[in-house]
Amino acid sequence: MAAEVQSEGEVPACDSGRSDAICSFVICNDSSLRGQPVIFNPDFFVEKLRHEKPEVFTELVVSNITRLIDLPGTELAQLMGEVDLKLPGGAGPASGFFRSLMSLKRKEKGVVFGSPLTEEGIAQIYQLIEYLHKNLRVEGLFRVPGNSVRQQILRDALNNGTDIDLESGEFHSNDVATLLKMFLGELPEPLLTHKHFHVHLKIADLMQFDDKGNKTNTPDKERQIEALQLLFLILPPPNRNLLKLLLDLLYQTAKKQDKNKMSAYNLALMFAPHVLWPKNVTANDLQENITKLNNGMAFMIKHSQKLFKAPAYIRECARLHYLGSRAQLSKDDLDLTTACHVKSFSLAKSQKWNQADSCSQQEEIQQRTEEALRELFQHVHSMPESAKKKQLIRQFQKQSLTQTPGREPSTPRVQKRARSRSFSGLIKRKVLGNQMMSEKKNKYPTPESVAMDELKNASKENMNLDSSEGSRVLLSSTHRI
Repeated sequence: MAAEVQSEGEVPACDSGRSDAICSFVICNDSSLRGQPVIFNPDFFVEKLRHEKPEVFTELVVSNITRLIDLPGTELAQLMGEVDLKLPGGAGPASGFFRSLMSLKRKEKGVVFGSPLTEEGIAQIYQLIEYLHKNLRVEGLFRVPGNSVRQQILRDALNNGTDIDLESGEFHSNDVATLLKMFLGELPEPLLTHKHFHVHLKIADLMQFDDKGNKTNTPDKERQIEALQLLFLILPPPNRNLLKLLLDLLYQTAKKQDKNKMSAYNLALMFAPHVLWPKNVTANDLQENITKLNNGMAFMIKHSQKLFKAPAYIRECARLHYLGSRAQLSKDDLDLTTACHVKSFSLAKSQKWNQADSCSQQEEIQQRTEEALRELFQHVHSMPESAKKKQLIRQFQKQSLTQTPGREPSTPRVQKRARSRSFSGLIKRKVLGNQMMSEKKNKYPTPESVAMDELKNASKENMNLDSSEGSRVLLSSTHRI
């Protein structure tokens, strides 16, 4: 049984060229896992779309970012990477020659510090993060510096790809925490990238509006969370993976602030320069934006557990992209559709019942008609020999019956709309009763008028018969019915 399983607390082990969409999933065919609960990633189609069709995915996400944030043409082009970045203090990406020189220096196998972020580098740094999760109660964590000698030994081991036994007691928690900040500080660009810098400033300015539509000074947390969710979706996969690990560590650290004395804002002061600030800028370059950036970093730490989930409408768009182009239905539409299906089913069921009842009623009427005809046929045969008797027998023989009415297996055909001018037609109408005749009174003659016609015809055809005898036969037959 195949199951899609995602591990929240483990670093995906995969090639650096593959996206986190592939890294986050493991297809398990182990029969021993049968009966175990299946963990399905609700962002499966989001990750699939990002990996297989990055241009479509980016357009979808950016269009929703601009719905929340007013981005002028230049800032939008910077977010899309279409123009050169304009950062405070003239900071920007290194020149072409400098980038080439740095890339040659970093090609040394196993180098982690100072190199562009890769999945291999994250796997090495994860050893530090995992160790710090077990030592969150240390007072002044991330603020108190460690021992420089021990930090250099640890740095060299990570650069060489050596497995480190941090539980041996050789290293202190402050050594590991300081080395983690050092790794982030030596990245070629901040963890949240230069392209996203101006968008984060705009997110910090998202405020609520009062009843009159005026902007207030109260941050609109829901819109800020939604904007960050969207922005994190278009981060490079290695940056997004490490950011999730880092923010989760800082969130857990802030939860222990009664022991380590490190609140979310204190941690933001330590990490904002490495996560948000552009490289090669000073506090003077940022000026009034420092407060926004620090508050933004604190906000991300406090709400880190919500920021790595795609908004519901992004999930639905990605799902519909793969499962069909059917338009998304609202809850009311779904309820209405369900009600219509139920109503149609009930109507069809009612019609089926009515049809069955009608068939049953027709069979019952036909049976009663056959019984009446048999009784009348026997009565005619018991009559004395006369011209009237012969005339009645001839009328019976003229009926479209498959067998003689007197035989038991016979099943006379009922002519539904034909109006017979014979005694059998009269008997049928008498047997059917007033209910069915009343339904057809506007279209067909009433039984009384038909009976009068039959009596007139019978009297004309039997002028030589004794009138009293003919009337007695007719009345006797009608009385028996």
